[in-house]
Amino acid sequence: MEDTNEMVLEFDSRSQNEGFVRVAVAAFATQLNPTLEEVADLKTAVSEAVTNVVIHAYREKTGKVRIECSVREKEMTVTVIDYGVGIENIEKAMEPLYTTRPELDRSGMGFAFMEAFMDELEVESQPGQGTTVRMKKKFGIGQRPFA
Repeated sequence: MEDTNEMVLEFDSRSQNEGFVRVAVAAFATQLNPTLEEVADLKTAVSEAVTNVVIHAYREKTGKVRIECSVREKEMTVTVIDYGVGIENIEKAMEPLYTTRPELDRSGMGFAFMEAFMDELEVESQPGQGTTVRMKKKFGIGQRPFA
């Protein structure tokens, strides 16, 4: 679509790439003239999604993470895709405080944070094939102009 702008990143599922991805997605969002709060929300949600991949998708191995971003009008969609172990029970995995890696002191709040900081969250997964997390955020909602 002509009024849609898109970006794709692919990187290794290493924790040191999380900061790079946060900044890249935030930079892509600047075309929407976001507030600092909107950028912080976006960066937090992206961090949680990428951290989930690093911790859960590939276990102790390194795999690929794909991030697809698209902007249309005042809405941004961020899709985080992995090709890892997948999620057996998405509903259970999305419950606050649930974690499959308690030995790593994980809080189990990743999906809860994604839901809190984004307007929409959709998770699709196939055990043994990977997971797709799609998040949407509308920008400029409820903003007051500077007086």
